Amino acid sequence: MSMVPRRDGSAAETERDDEARLLAAVARREIRAFEALYRAYHPRLTRFLMIMTRRAHLVEEVLDDTMMVVWDRPDGFRGASKLSTWIFAIAYRKALKAMKRQDQPVEDKVAEARPSPEPGPEQLLASRQLQGVLFDAMAELSTDHRAVVDLAYYQDMGYRQIAEIMDCPVDTVKTRMFHARRRLKASLDGGGADWL
Repeated sequence: MSMVPRRDGSAAETERDDEARLLAAVARREIRAFEALYRAYHPRLTRFLMIMTRRAHLVEEVLDDTMMVVWDRPDGFRGASKLSTWIFAIAYRKALKAMKRQDQPVEDKVAEARPSPEPGPEQLLASRQLQGVLFDAMAELSTDHRAVVDLAYYQDMGYRQIAEIMDCPVDTVKTRMFHARRRLKASLDGGGADWL
């Protein structure tokens, strides 16, 4: 018998209800609810935006712009999808606009922005080396391909949710993932390609 807890529909429903209550409180202009929502999404959005833009100096700006939309227009969320889908879609569009405004070259490394667990020195070093290899390989992908990979693997979102965020058909997401995985496998050349 497995000791791993199962995540059933009730846990997802509870999370969805909690987020709905927070958003309703934001609509009533309750600053504490907004702060709680901001804290909940800050780490996930930071990682997604860092992977997507590859520009550390844009991440906080885009994240703040995204959350300001949530604060200013909470009624924009209609409940047809998860709240996270709506917020990530806003972040995706804001990031694309910010990248278009930028004339500066893309930074080569943003190692300090990558989160990593620190269980022990050997594991930390191996983890950082693998993250560095993966991050470098992902840097070679297009913006859309990086976004699809990050949303699927790091944000644990399905293709339908990604399609909503990126405002494209599910088949387009599947095609982007296929090409992104193929490029990553070629770039990794066996060194870490087994996670794909």
